[in-house]
Amino acid sequence: MKLKQFTIFALLIYPVIIFSQNNDKAVYKVLDKSKSYYFTNILHDVTNQTPENKSQREIKYLSVDFSGKHYPVYQKEYSITSFHNPVSQGNTGTCWCYSATSFMESEAKRKSGYDIKLSEMWTVYWEYVERAKQFVETKGNTTFSQGSEANEVQIIYKKYGAVRYKDFMGKNANQKFHNHSKLIKELKTYLNSVKEKAEWDIKKVEKDVKTILNLHLGTPPKDITIEGETITPKQFLNDILKLNMNEYFSFMSTSREKFNEQHELIEDDNWRHSKYFNVSLDDFYGIILNSIQKGYTVSICGDVSEPGHNSIAEIGIIPSFDIPQEFINQDSRELRLQNKSTTDDHCIHIVGYKKHEEQDWFLIKDSGSGAFDGNSKGFRYFREDYIKLKMMNILVHRDVATEVLDKIIK
Repeated sequence: MKLKQFTIFALLIYPVIIFSQNNDKAVYKVLDKSKSYYFTNILHDVTNQTPENKSQREIKYLSVDFSGKHYPVYQKEYSITSFHNPVSQGNTGTCWCYSATSFMESEAKRKSGYDIKLSEMWTVYWEYVERAKQFVETKGNTTFSQGSEANEVQIIYKKYGAVRYKDFMGKNANQKFHNHSKLIKELKTYLNSVKEKAEWDIKKVEKDVKTILNLHLGTPPKDITIEGETITPKQFLNDILKLNMNEYFSFMSTSREKFNEQHELIEDDNWRHSKYFNVSLDDFYGIILNSIQKGYTVSICGDVSEPGHNSIAEIGIIPSFDIPQEFINQDSRELRLQNKSTTDDHCIHIVGYKKHEEQDWFLIKDSGSGAFDGNSKGFRYFREDYIKLKMMNILVHRDVATEVLDKIIK
């Protein structure tokens, strides 16, 4: 082969070789229940069942073939902001509360210096009360489930205040994990009965719902004692934690609506029909990056049912067989929002950052059971492409979004 011909051939084939070397492969894997935190710990605790006697059905899932690949999955490599030890949400669907509560704990540490564990179930209790009241007000046209949005913590705190975990655990002291399977079933059964009989007495419904909640979660305190002083949950929030709920804003990014305006996040979990600031993907990601680089954290919600989201590998990436990273933009994001392959099914907490091979990586605190399958126990590592393509909405302090907010709030 002549030199010129060889040079042309080499230039043509080189990108193909490079791409094939970096190409991700898809494989089907079988869930190893013996390594699943849900089956070996949570399920055993709440039902006394083991992986062997729960189900013999084989669970297959599509995954990236992670063999031979190396990712930055070591916490010590990340610049970490303030956060607390990982905690499991147990057998509940209340990730939204665990994410945003962890976020508020970081904010309390940043603003008041308090290293504190707050009660998730305090928020969940009042969330169910408020949701039941709206169920009555809308004559049963409010979805009622365990799922909600991270900004619900902000709303509940504003109305009811906050308490420490030790003030309201929401379970028996000898119970390791929360289990809300019976609770949600009883609440739904009762509210369906209210709807069928058209008994729209909001005071009675509120009283009955509280009775059910008190049975399963306990009765929330009216006052708490700190250093010998008795104060209300609102005083604790405002005077001790120094948290002002008016300083927090939620953002989303969808081209379905105009940018730099407030629009409703269309999700069943957004039962209040809350409006978020809708911004471009560049601004959305910029807020996240600005937050973590300035020592703030981010409560973030989105889709985790992806082959590049793996509990054993502990990472979240977008594989090349889905879409190459250079093609991830507002349009590819929107396609997945529109066809529902991206849904708001899990909320997590971004607490750290690292630059690795010219890409942004984020340390994720995750209360879901899968986050405890790997070595990091309660943490994951997301690459920037996963954040851009699959995360739907965020809750942040306003100071990290001033540049974007200045374009919206005139």
